Order: sequence, then structure tokens, then C-alpha cells
Amino acid sequence: MSQPAKTGDVQLATGGFVDSVHLSAMHTMTKPTAARIRLLAGLGVQGDAHLGTKVKHRSRVARDPAQPNLRQVHLIHAELHDELRARGFDVAPGAMGENVTTRGIDLLALPTGARLHLGESAIIEVSGLRNPCSQLDGLQAGLMAAVLDRDEAGNLVRKAGVMAIVVNGGDVGPGDRILVELPQGAHIPLAPV
Repeated sequence: MSQPAKTGDVQLATGGFVDSVHLSAMHTMTKPTAARIRLLAGLGVQGDAHLGTKVKHRSRVARDPAQPNLRQVHLIHAELHDELRARGFDVAPGAMGENVTTRGIDLLALPTGARLHLGESAIIEVSGLRNPCSQLDGLQAGLMAAVLDRDEAGNLVRKAGVMAIVVNGGDVGPGDRILVELPQGAHIPLAPV
């Protein structure tokens, strides 16, 4: 991130851009690419199966359907796709279920509560890490293990993207810039949601 920009009282840093966008009205792992998506405040991606104020992921609904939906928008960094292709996987944007594929932002290093300003008006707040599941192996054998790693201390690193809630709605599409707004206070590392 570089070149801070001032918007009202908010300090923003340029980050990267939207590489592609995806949605699916069905609970499918892969989400087809769209020309643009519309984010709806407090709900998620219009037309996507995970739209709503309450949790929509089937495993979480089974546990407690009254949970708030902290997984309204799923983002994956295109650099992960690059890494996976270099390791022999054939994974296109949207294949792992993300709504927004970014480029130029270290999504996994963002703190909890970081806000991403997408395009002209959309703002999302990062709620946590995506916890990869065995459905990834249904795409390609070994894919789930490929999106997990260990840091120097032996801690598990989840690389399958981040989840967010929609703070301010708007249309988002490829080429839209992304500005990063860091929260005030201590940096709280992302945890699975």
C-alpha cells in the first residue's frame, strides 16, 4: 500500500484493484464470472446464494441459523491463483467460490475491521479468514492442502481468502480501484469466521 489519500476524516491507502467478480444464486463451490456485481449494505452480493443478514453457509445454518452473516462477501487475491498455477493446479478466478478476486493487496495481512473501498461507492469491512473446506478437493485433488500452510512458528496459515460484510453498497467490476482503510487502535490479526 502506498500514497495515502484523504477522504473526509478517513486516511486511505491505495491498494490494488478488482481483477474479476463472481456470483451464483445456487450453493455451488464455483461462482461464474460476472461483468459487474452489486453489493447491498448489510446483505452482501445481490443475486448470490449467501445474501442476507443471517448466516447462509449450509454448515453454519445447520449449527445456528440465527448467527449474523459475517461472510457476505468472499475475496481471494489473484496472487493465490498465480501461486497455485505455478504448483500445477488449474484454478481460475471464481473457482474457489469468491465474489471478488483482487490484485495488489495482501488480503491475509489485513487486520480485522479493515475496510476496503471498492470502486465509486462500495465499502466492505473484513470480518475474518475463510476457513477452507474439503470441497476444494472436489475441484482438484490436493487443493485444500495447497491453500493451507505453516508459518515459522508452526501455526496454521489459511490462504483461501477473507470474508467481509457490506458497509456501503455499490456496483463493483473488473478494473475498479481498491483503497484500504485501516481501523483505529491495535492490529487484530484475522481469525476464521
